[in-house]
Amino acid sequence: MTRATTGDLTAGPTTTIGRRPRTGTRRPGTATVLRWEIAKLAAQARARYLLLGCLLAPPVVVAVFAGQQPPSDTIYGRYIHASGFADALLILAFAHQWLFPLLAALVAGDIFANEDGHGTWKTILTRSMSRGQVFAAKTLTAVAFNLVVLVVLAASTIAGSLLIVGTQPLPGLSGQLIPAGTALPLVATAWATAIPPLLGFTALALLLSVLSRNPTVGVATPVVFGFAMQLLSTLGGLDLARRLLLTTGFEAWHGLFTEHRFTGPIAQAAAVAAIWTAVCLVIGYLSLRRRDITGG
Repeated sequence: MTRATTGDLTAGPTTTIGRRPRTGTRRPGTATVLRWEIAKLAAQARARYLLLGCLLAPPVVVAVFAGQQPPSDTIYGRYIHASGFADALLILAFAHQWLFPLLAALVAGDIFANEDGHGTWKTILTRSMSRGQVFAAKTLTAVAFNLVVLVVLAASTIAGSLLIVGTQPLPGLSGQLIPAGTALPLVATAWATAIPPLLGFTALALLLSVLSRNPTVGVATPVVFGFAMQLLSTLGGLDLARRLLLTTGFEAWHGLFTEHRFTGPIAQAAAVAAIWTAVCLVIGYLSLRRRDITGG
């Protein structure tokens, strides 16, 4: 009887000790990982300075244009003293040639490679976070930031142009005169057409950030690609290839300012950018998923 009792008492505590204790913790969701990524980005001085530059630089550029001879060899350059809407479109034309690929890559090209530089992949992926969650959070953070950058740049450019030069009617590309009430939404739409190719360059920068594991490559290479696409688009006899370039989408707004407006290039550019974006993100995700992070 004593042995039986002793055995029962021993078995009870052993069973209790053998069970996995309940800690009350749960696996963090993608929204939690996204908040962490946004907080990390907000803490970066580079991100804050970039937004500040997009806010303050356009009015300064417009003010400089106001005291210069019009650059008549550039689209809408000859009209920058005649209407503030022309200034906003001239800056848009300049930005698509030199600025948008860089803006898209400054954060996206570093957001994955930064973890390689600091050797923090093991720390991140052993905190109950899946690679899919990390990839989604970093991608959404880069996309959201670049959209905010574009909105701030567009709003500052349009507002500064109208305040400094004025809201005079805008000469159209067919010679017609576009009243201010019509020109304002058209100019805003023209800036909005930059969203699809900008997202395409963002996805390209994300891909290069994953593959290269080097922030310099992730940031600089999309800019080089942008320059190469601009050069390729100027060559004759490559009409089909030109349509497949991301940079072609930055020029799709021209049809909004002809007498008989056409939006076919805008839809085509959006489709091309969607393909670029999807392909880059899929390759980037598969590469991250298969990566060996045992080294850090």
